[in-house]
Amino acid sequence: MPMIKSLLNKSRPLYWIAAGSMVMDAVKTMTQHDVGALPVLESDRLVGVFSERDLMKRVIVKGLDPAKTTVASVMTTDMITADINDDDATALKKMTSRQCRHLPVIDNNKLVGFLSARDLMKREVEGKELEIKALTDYIYYVPPTP
Repeated sequence: MPMIKSLLNKSRPLYWIAAGSMVMDAVKTMTQHDVGALPVLESDRLVGVFSERDLMKRVIVKGLDPAKTTVASVMTTDMITADINDDDATALKKMTSRQCRHLPVIDNNKLVGFLSARDLMKREVEGKELEIKALTDYIYYVPPTP
């Protein structure tokens, strides 16, 4: 089973937002980098995650002004994390158990990556495509004639 450590090298750069930033800044960062969530840092410590879901449930529906609302006041703090040495299946199981689509990756208590369910599913599909090709080649193999 592949380890998420190897996936981090292939994923996009690690974007994040400071806890004291305004929601509008987080939304602009998410839009600029085409991501659905950001890890939230206070100093260098992971303190939460701000996602599109947080924006909808905790800002828009409540009628808060994104330009005047801090990320810290609306972010998800009850988050789950992955260890850098977790495998893909473990990471996906964690995401499924908490019904989240983004997973901060930690190494020695430090944020080193941020995975999406899409990252994990993409690698799973690529692996299945290789498996299908190998099986197809095996089934349709015609030995050379002497």
